[in-house]
Amino acid sequence: MPEFSGTVIRLFNAKRAAAEQGGLLSGKDPTAVNTADPIRLWIIQLGIIVATASLLSLGLRKIRQPKVIAEVLGGILLGPTAFGRIPGFKEHIFPTASIPYLSLTANIGLCLFLFLVGLEIDSSVIKKNARLSATVALAGMILPFGIGAGLSVALYKQFISESIKFTYFMLFAGVAFSITAFPVLCRILTELKLLDTTVGIVVLSAGVGNDIIGWTLLALSVALVNAGSGLTAVYILLACVGWTLFLLFVVKYALLWLARKTGSIESGPTVLFMTVTILILFGSAFFTDVIGVHAIFGAFVTGIIVPREGNLAIALTEKLEDMVAIIFLPLYFTLSGLSTDLGLLNDGITWGYTFAIIFTAFTGKFGGCALAARYAAGFSWREAGAIGSLMSCKGLVELIVLNVGLSAGILTPRVFSMFVLEALTLTFMTTPLVTRFYPPHVRKRVAAVGPTFDNVADDERGADRKSQVGNSDSKRRFTVVLDKLEHLPGAMAISQLIKPSIPAVPVPVNSGPGFPESQENTQPLHKPLISVEALRLIELSDRTSAVMKSSVADTLLRTDPLLAVFKMFGQLNALPIIPAISIVPYDDLAYSVAEHAANHDSDMVMLPWLPPSVTAPAPSAAPDLPTPSQPATPRAVASHNPFDIFFKSGVPGGAAEKTTAIIHSQFVRGVFAHARTDVAVFIDRSVYGVSIGAEGSGTQHLFLPFFGGPDDRLALDFVVQVCENESVSATVVKIVKRDVDASSLSAVPTAHLGDMKAPGSPGLGAEEANALTIASAITGFPDTVYGQPSTATRMQSETADNIAWARYTTPSAENTTSAALSRIAFRELSTPVPLHAMISEAESSRRVGSRLLVVVGRGRRLAVENHAKELKELMAEHGSVGSEVKKTVGDVATALVVAGCGEGVVVLQEANFNGLD
Repeated sequence: MPEFSGTVIRLFNAKRAAAEQGGLLSGKDPTAVNTADPIRLWIIQLGIIVATASLLSLGLRKIRQPKVIAEVLGGILLGPTAFGRIPGFKEHIFPTASIPYLSLTANIGLCLFLFLVGLEIDSSVIKKNARLSATVALAGMILPFGIGAGLSVALYKQFISESIKFTYFMLFAGVAFSITAFPVLCRILTELKLLDTTVGIVVLSAGVGNDIIGWTLLALSVALVNAGSGLTAVYILLACVGWTLFLLFVVKYALLWLARKTGSIESGPTVLFMTVTILILFGSAFFTDVIGVHAIFGAFVTGIIVPREGNLAIALTEKLEDMVAIIFLPLYFTLSGLSTDLGLLNDGITWGYTFAIIFTAFTGKFGGCALAARYAAGFSWREAGAIGSLMSCKGLVELIVLNVGLSAGILTPRVFSMFVLEALTLTFMTTPLVTRFYPPHVRKRVAAVGPTFDNVADDERGADRKSQVGNSDSKRRFTVVLDKLEHLPGAMAISQLIKPSIPAVPVPVNSGPGFPESQENTQPLHKPLISVEALRLIELSDRTSAVMKSSVADTLLRTDPLLAVFKMFGQLNALPIIPAISIVPYDDLAYSVAEHAANHDSDMVMLPWLPPSVTAPAPSAAPDLPTPSQPATPRAVASHNPFDIFFKSGVPGGAAEKTTAIIHSQFVRGVFAHARTDVAVFIDRSVYGVSIGAEGSGTQHLFLPFFGGPDDRLALDFVVQVCENESVSATVVKIVKRDVDASSLSAVPTAHLGDMKAPGSPGLGAEEANALTIASAITGFPDTVYGQPSTATRMQSETADNIAWARYTTPSAENTTSAALSRIAFRELSTPVPLHAMISEAESSRRVGSRLLVVVGRGRRLAVENHAKELKELMAEHGSVGSEVKKTVGDVATALVVAGCGEGVVVLQEANFNGLD
């Protein structure tokens, strides 16, 4: 037993003798450098770096500045310029002993980033516009390089030690002056929607060429610096050229073969393809580093050789970009910021040279590219100014060049700080200058067909738009918005509604083996009755892959799954579908739809919407029960599962669904606000389990409650046009709110007869009450705002209502819509409860075997009645919806959504011609 006790005691003593692992709980400083396990301090550094860059990015995004500025500024603030002056900050957060670990991860990220830059470069862009872009690219390299070399003489004498050869410093200065930040340039072109303009195409091509030449010059500069003699420099360059040729002509085709064998082109990069690509990436970086050229050059060339077939480069970028952008790049820019001390710019001479660097760098780049664009390429001065401004963007590429020069000992910390300030200033200036030189109304976009530079100015498109739209009530050109997969059924439903009854396709006659091919064997081609443009909306995020997608929009038109499904739907229903795509930031989605519709002479914009589900009322709040003559309408049922408070994502009306509906309602209201054409919103109720078919018959019955106003008149014209299709019929009820006895409402036996009083003034008071629903509580998403209605405009609207109603109820002999009118039943109804009567009439108009759709006007202008009080009662009876529904579609449509009428609701708003020039 004593032996056993002694053994136990020895074991416990041995455990206590082990190294202490308690960390913070044991009183240890978590920021202390531990070379054996540096993860703790690295995580602290990473958290501070990423948080600083993200906070700065939120503010700079408001003024449309690229994220790179926030990352560089964050690095400068964390360095000796700002936070580094706080006592103890550098010793605890960025101690000198921790810099090698930070540098290792940052340089790994830099190699990955240069690989992504190589993936962005598409050689076909250069080939397409080689003549014009080559002139701009060469002028944008030669003149700035010469100016930089000239200024380097004075800088060398003033700030650089004689131990550094002047030739090395001159090369780095020239490269820093002449290089263009291609990744940042792509981002700015995309955000400003310039990729499909003549300016954007030339700048993109010139930027690619400029980037390749710039990295080649940087490799030359590093080779000369690392070489002990001129002969060694030649060997280094020959080895670099040989490796590059080996990658371009051997490894490139081996990668293409591997991509085809593994199915990476068709289905995205496989694990095997990703593994081989990453190994080649770091192997190439290792080789170029050991021969005396920086590792980033090998990573850059590897990105160039990845196959572009099947958007493989984009898929590869999507797998890597988030980690690089979120973690690695901010680390690199912080390292750059730790070497940047603006406090060294502490005298007049230094500041004078700093301003000289900024001025000459901008003048050389802007002047060279602008003059070449004006006199060699034939652009106007505005376009040339925009090209010069875009090509002067420096961004992170110059910072990489400067850091290479600093690590090689060619640049001193003072000169490095001067050039960093120059790069920041020129990048910051790019967006404001381009907006000033090249505003939207002077931009020239490339034509869909013809030579590359056949173009038309934005202000020439749709110049006669108002007269064209106002000439006819018939709508022939429609723009259907496709943004998400869940909205595709609604887009199909509203497109099915406008389908003509006779297919607009040639019908073969006398065709067969007995007729020669040269014989006219078809009927004359008829112009299609309607055309539908499917506008695919893709949000432009902060990711590099989103920018790459925007540059290959032509490919996406053929490969996008939503467009493919919708085009097949059009072929099956004899609807001519014209695909289009728009990749813009979220804040510009609504404006992009309105601008696209105006530029393409669309008569109506149609978009689907899934509103949040109706929340059922408490039992005490619903005194009325459905009667046999009033069938109960389906609506969402409240869930009483106690676990729903934690797991709401799968419950109708849950937090996730409501958030998505609110966000999309802001987009819909934005389209209403910006659109200069008629707008139709289809509220799709199929998501709530409502059957969208009618026993497979394919017939549809429309119900239109006509209250009056411009939007209701548009709805009336729309219903008449749709009824030209033999499979569509309609019931139109003109509803007037009046105080009448309940006994006189025999036509509406189930209408709710609550104690309601008609407003004393149903004119302006009602308009003002409805206007209160226009304002949005969420900033940045303005709703439709119209001029204050006057007595004259109200009377004009009432007269127009009477004329429109009489036009269809008492048609003349020469009326061309007699066939459509024969399928429409018109009625008039006076009631003190118009919304309840509308709901009852809608349900009673339902026909067996037909799908019921309700068509209403949004009713934002010249509102005839104030429905706020009655709508509140309806919500108490049937259930409530969020305020965003009322703000989006108006009171009448909200009542229909709450009551669950029909399989869908179409809400129309007439074009706001005041927005037209």
